[in-house]
Amino acid sequence: MADFFLILWALIPPLLLLAYYNYRIYTPPPLSKLLLLFILGGISGFVALGLEIVFETIANWVINWRQMNYSLPGIAFRQIVEIGPIEEGCKLVAVIAPSHYLQRRYRLRPTTVFIFTIAVALGFTAQENCVYLFNNTASILNRIIGTPVHALFSAPWGYALAMHFSHNRNLLFLAWLNSVVCHAIVNVLSNTGRYSWPLLILNYGLFPFLLWMFWRMEQLLRRVEGKRPINLISGRTSQLRYWQTGLVIFALMLGGNAIFALFLLAQKLSPLSWAQLFYPDILWYTVTRFAINLIFATIAWLIFIYLRRSAQRRYF
Repeated sequence: MADFFLILWALIPPLLLLAYYNYRIYTPPPLSKLLLLFILGGISGFVALGLEIVFETIANWVINWRQMNYSLPGIAFRQIVEIGPIEEGCKLVAVIAPSHYLQRRYRLRPTTVFIFTIAVALGFTAQENCVYLFNNTASILNRIIGTPVHALFSAPWGYALAMHFSHNRNLLFLAWLNSVVCHAIVNVLSNTGRYSWPLLILNYGLFPFLLWMFWRMEQLLRRVEGKRPINLISGRTSQLRYWQTGLVIFALMLGGNAIFALFLLAQKLSPLSWAQLFYPDILWYTVTRFAINLIFATIAWLIFIYLRRSAQRRYF
């Protein structure tokens, strides 16, 4: 029974996120095809895991490859040489193969190819969730928070693939390389929490970077739907554009680290029972920390609204 609930925790968050994006698409593909791509994403995850084991076995014949995980430069090198290329490559193949097959029978819309990419990425996430949860190397909360990450990684090459099918624009390799680099950056930043200052400060760049990647995926989704991208930098002069760019970065830092702080708060409170959460000192700590970070998130949102309205006044 415990294993069954672990499987549910591994599958339900990715499936819910997939349902959300499928609902947002104006003309979504058939549910059967979307679930097939989700399953292929899970299979690609197991293939990637096998390839990583083979790669590390061969690499250990040449150098002490496992020693790479003990230093930040080693982690970065491993991510950019092994993890990023293998995982993004396996996901890419899992989208290209069925898309080429279906393209022979139907004319695939850009939105269809993009949602296929999201489905494969979330299937890959479900496979990772199973591996982490069954090996007890990550908490359920960690895996829920990380649900959209693989979709954020794959969005650039998913967009490039959609444009390739619809407009014959061949930017796929550069977009895939972009995904590999972003994949490596996120994994490196997520590992800096184990180090002391000044490397520890890099950890505070993780959630702002993820927030930017989420914004980028939303922009790419608007493009494949034929909608105008949301513009935040609308100043007429270079000075005003620099000011607005600084505001965007400030909003990302505030909003990203507000999410990060709430994530850390949830981690601290997760071992407690429901009764312990209502102890006066714990309740006060929870309410104050939540309120402070809610204020930071609200400021970030107000900056976004200000920039958005400034752009609307500029163009309309």
